[in-house]
Amino acid sequence: MQIRDLDQTVVGNPAHDLIRLGLSLASAARGSDLPGMTTAKMLEQMMDGYEKSFEPDFHEETDMRIPESIRVVSKKAVAASWKTLAEERIEGDRPTIPLGRRFWPISKTEKREIEKLFETEEMSKLATMLRSRDEDARVKLLDAAYWIKGCSSLGRLRYAVILRIGKKANGSQYCIMDLKEAAQAAAPRATGVKMPGDQAERVVEGARYLSPFLGKRMRAVKFLGKSVFVRELLPQDLKVEIEQLTREEAMKVALYLAAVVGKAHSRQMDAETRTQWQKDLRRNRSKSLDAPTWLWTSIVELLAEHERAYLEHCRKYALEVA
Repeated sequence: MQIRDLDQTVVGNPAHDLIRLGLSLASAARGSDLPGMTTAKMLEQMMDGYEKSFEPDFHEETDMRIPESIRVVSKKAVAASWKTLAEERIEGDRPTIPLGRRFWPISKTEKREIEKLFETEEMSKLATMLRSRDEDARVKLLDAAYWIKGCSSLGRLRYAVILRIGKKANGSQYCIMDLKEAAQAAAPRATGVKMPGDQAERVVEGARYLSPFLGKRMRAVKFLGKSVFVRELLPQDLKVEIEQLTREEAMKVALYLAAVVGKAHSRQMDAETRTQWQKDLRRNRSKSLDAPTWLWTSIVELLAEHERAYLEHCRKYALEVA
């Protein structure tokens, strides 16, 4: 289990990742109709799991019990295949992309440039590096489309690409590539640190450090004059989707996911930095909430802002269609 969304990765304050995780957990709790008190307790468990991950020789799979909802996703990931991936990503196991609401047609120029991209040695090796594929196997573009995937896609380049590796036309020889334009990170970086100036290189570099399994199969390229990062999507890349949580399961999920984030953070710090960060985490805690006050305040303010913006959007839409 590793971090998956790395578009905002920077060398900066790790507190921003804690706020992001806490906001996601609080939103999941609201979607599960859990009371606000449960959200507060989830943040306590989150901080407990995060701080435990900084202990020597910590391993989340042996040092804490895996929540059942996480265990289900893990089992699905182990058993996943090309068919699993294709049905999740392109709604069918045929090596074609169905155009419609999620996928839009691309121009001849875009398709030609994608073909040229995967004819390069760097991209060809990216396509053949996994699953014991032959390094000299032919890489052929089968289909490509513009990918509508959340608000982050709007106004930026995003493509789904299906490739065939080698001459055999069986499922094991297909792969799906995700091409995504890298935007300027909103997260603030630390002062005086060196980071790649290219946005796509920043994302790839962050992935290599925080999520090595993902980072090793990502590349930064220039495409149509934009900085784009490319990665192969694997059947095992299953996102943890938690639609309904019980109070007990919510606590366990918060504890476990925070440990995953903490382990990724801990690898980036030397002993002195880890010690100082642990001291900082123990500060500003009230007698009634065993979590930093700044964390609770930040999450509450962000939830309120999100709700306000959503309702304003709905009001604007209602006025336009009235």
